[in-house]
Amino acid sequence: MTGSHRLPHGGRVDRSAPLRFTFDGVGYTGLRGDTLASALLANGVLHVAPSLYRKRPRGIVTAGVEEPNALVQVEGPCSEPTRLATTIELYEGLVATSIAGLGRLDPTPDEAVYDKMHLHTDVLVVGGGPAGLAAALAAGRGGARVLLVDDQPELGGSLLAERQSTERQSTEGHQPVGGRGSVAAPASIEGRPVLDWVAQVRAELAAQAETRILTRSTAIGYHDHNYLLVAENRTDHLGPHPVPGISRQRLWHLRARRVVLATGAHERPMVFAGNDLPGVMSSAAVRAYLNRYAVLPGRRAVVLTTNDHAYATALDLVAAGAQVAALVDTRPEPPADLVAAARGAGIEVVAGSAVVGTRGTERLAAVGIAALDADDAIDGPVREVACDLLAVSGGWSPAVHLWSQSQGTCRYDDGAAAFVPARAAQDVVSVGAARGVLDLAGCLGDGFAAGAGAAAQAGFPTTLPGTAAGDGPGTAVGAPGAGNRPPARPRPVWIVPGEQGGPAEWHDHLVDLQRDATVADVRRAIGAGMRSVEHIKRYTTIGTAHDQGKASGVSATGVIARLLGARSPGEVGTTTYRGPYVPVSFALLAGRERGALFDPVRTTAIHPWHHEHGAVLENVGQWKRPRYYPRPGESMEAAVLRECRAAREGVAVMDASTLGKIDVVGPDAGEFLNRVYTNGFARLAVGSARYGVMCRADGMVLDDGVTVRLAADHYLMTTTTGNAAGVLDWLEEWLQTEWPELRVRCTSVTEQWATIAVVGPRSRAVLAALAPDLDVSNDAFPFMTARETRLANGVPARICRISFSGELAFEVNVASWYGLATWESVVRAGEGLDITPYGTETMHVLRAEKGYPIVGQDTDGTVTPRDLGMEWVISRQKHFIGERSLSRPDTARSDRRQLVGLLPVDPTVLLPEGAQLVADAGVSPPAKALGHVTSSYRSAALGRTFALALVAGGRERLGETVYAPLPGGVIAATVTDTVLHDPKGTRRDG
Repeated sequence: MTGSHRLPHGGRVDRSAPLRFTFDGVGYTGLRGDTLASALLANGVLHVAPSLYRKRPRGIVTAGVEEPNALVQVEGPCSEPTRLATTIELYEGLVATSIAGLGRLDPTPDEAVYDKMHLHTDVLVVGGGPAGLAAALAAGRGGARVLLVDDQPELGGSLLAERQSTERQSTEGHQPVGGRGSVAAPASIEGRPVLDWVAQVRAELAAQAETRILTRSTAIGYHDHNYLLVAENRTDHLGPHPVPGISRQRLWHLRARRVVLATGAHERPMVFAGNDLPGVMSSAAVRAYLNRYAVLPGRRAVVLTTNDHAYATALDLVAAGAQVAALVDTRPEPPADLVAAARGAGIEVVAGSAVVGTRGTERLAAVGIAALDADDAIDGPVREVACDLLAVSGGWSPAVHLWSQSQGTCRYDDGAAAFVPARAAQDVVSVGAARGVLDLAGCLGDGFAAGAGAAAQAGFPTTLPGTAAGDGPGTAVGAPGAGNRPPARPRPVWIVPGEQGGPAEWHDHLVDLQRDATVADVRRAIGAGMRSVEHIKRYTTIGTAHDQGKASGVSATGVIARLLGARSPGEVGTTTYRGPYVPVSFALLAGRERGALFDPVRTTAIHPWHHEHGAVLENVGQWKRPRYYPRPGESMEAAVLRECRAAREGVAVMDASTLGKIDVVGPDAGEFLNRVYTNGFARLAVGSARYGVMCRADGMVLDDGVTVRLAADHYLMTTTTGNAAGVLDWLEEWLQTEWPELRVRCTSVTEQWATIAVVGPRSRAVLAALAPDLDVSNDAFPFMTARETRLANGVPARICRISFSGELAFEVNVASWYGLATWESVVRAGEGLDITPYGTETMHVLRAEKGYPIVGQDTDGTVTPRDLGMEWVISRQKHFIGERSLSRPDTARSDRRQLVGLLPVDPTVLLPEGAQLVADAGVSPPAKALGHVTSSYRSAALGRTFALALVAGGRERLGETVYAPLPGGVIAATVTDTVLHDPKGTRRDG
């Protein structure tokens, strides 16, 4: 099908580049430069889908992100739901289907690439309209690093909807709206057509070495410390298939010294009976389709307005060949120059009136027009006017969404009939239409002054003569000139009465088209006792759809104010605007961190050896760790028992490189660790190590590990494997927020060191062969000390006497690039001693036999050091995180769940981990549990099964029997001490 509503000339579309597309199974042709919405309108397709709940016919209403109706499903390699037809750039072969608010998720993997970038800038300008261009121009001329972000394919903003000067024959002199000026002023900036000025500014910005322009990029979030997120569409306009070497979309993480928000304003709808019928459109959207896309949305139009700006739409419709049957202005006395211009174009101006209803079924056929009195009531007969297009301008709502996200406040401006920015909370300023300045000259001056001021505040004073460089927008002598006057005061009509009068008609007065929410719904919420705009929003769901009430939000506030009898919407207030500003895909937020990269696999330097020798691996955090090393035909149980015997009776070796390692360096490092750990570290001797426990502020165990003092101002902290990143974050949080005066730096060095644990009664012989220059005798190298040495092959190493098994043990630490070679050297040194590699399962058994807890397995966030039987680790000589909470009576109760050992009465039965424990074998569910099993294993050293458990009052129950009711029967177990092997610790020193 061809474009039956395409104008023969004009627009910014490429008539030499036709594009075929399909909508709802029907083929059409559009032009390069079209959006899907403009291409549909060009082909006479206005109806897009029935409404979500009431299934009323709905048409295209706007031309931008505020569109409430035109949601589509875009087909392709991975179908994408709930896209806006008004923002989809047309491409060859596009296939889309209309949806009534709900799309479908495609299970097909999305093969496109999504990435992210981080950028710092002096001045960030959001919005490429006249105010934003002027701001970027002034800031760039001052030498600042400037980033200009705009969501359109080309710069210009609302100026893109301005009719070219060569086409201005019948209505010479009317002015662009949204740099929005008076119809009576010439459409020029500095004496040239507005789009020529845009092109010149773009060229100048592109030539500035410190200025970058991002088009097709939408600022979606404004966070603390001038941190903004921008979503850039990079290849969507090229088609649905991934473009090799280019990401489809990019998420920019921006940090700016100063931010200038030139985000423009959204044109509001008006609330009257039948205002959702296809053919009822935004006046600004009609103008955009006429002048930017060369599309005539209707041939006989009525224009309804509360303000000056729709007059330009009426004149453009006439210039495009349409008939404007009436221009209905709610103001009794519109500006005389506007009225004269309209009447000069043959348009009847009906002042002091409104459209009170529509006629038609599937689309608009006529409207009813009536006069309004001072109280917005119908004052006289209703006149019917035939039309197929109603262009509506209910006023302008500044796009304060990002401003609100930045924690800036808003106030209601009666003169503008809109909520405008008030107090800033960050280094940000709003300019132009984004703060209620609606004339072109005002927008240019506002933006220019703000850009120069932002550059100056960022440390780049401008040399432009007469330029204001303050905190807020203003005027500047060097600003581009545009001769026009500010618009006259609007007359908002928040609820246009129905033709029959009274609330009976309010079921057809739509407030939010996407949610099918009406004045009747708002009235019902108020009748239920609600007064807060936030409560009414949630009761009615107004403003909660994909458009987040961009166009209808302020209208809804006006309706609420009217029904409550408030003097203005300012007494009601506005809702909270949250990010993202526009819907974005989860794929964009995930970026490259999906699929295999969602949780990147980490391997140690020794991993190739583990793989070659048949290790069964398990995931521990992000790490791949050997769980056990089965021999041919050997089960996991048999392999673990063999590895345990080797560690207890001979010598075994384990790759412990994954343990978190953090360098804590600085003059106050000891004091810092004293505050972080429950026990003391400031007086730890250089070359010595100490086990420590750290708690959260509530006194519950957060992590544990051994810390070695390497120098007076240098400690090496070890953490659990899975909690390494969390502990580093914890340390940084306290250093940055609570103790910034401490001179300490924390650096993760986990990947810098390979750690090899050599364990067992014969481990000293292996170390003697591995490091012949090191005296490894117990007297020369006592427990919990560290030594620097060189191995037999010349590799520098740090060796520690640390044991997580209770056996004589050494930990050999070398630079990670020596890790594999050192492991192989250890294995060779122990070949004559039958050295055995062991994995995490054996490590768990060995530590559990000694009662050593694993944080995250034997703890669950509700366990204190006392609950673990570690009263000895809690210092009473210093302050530490969680100290006050540990002094509370609740944390010292004797009936708290405490860590104990369990010996099943049947020594061959293995208690399942997680099994609930009760005091009576005959108890029937539901029953209160005493606790649960945290760890359970078969022990080679004990010759039986055993477990650890958290049991209420556990240490007072030693010798008692508890029961684990399970589907297959009840398992009885005796409560015992946690240390089940070598309780006196005689094996630690060999």
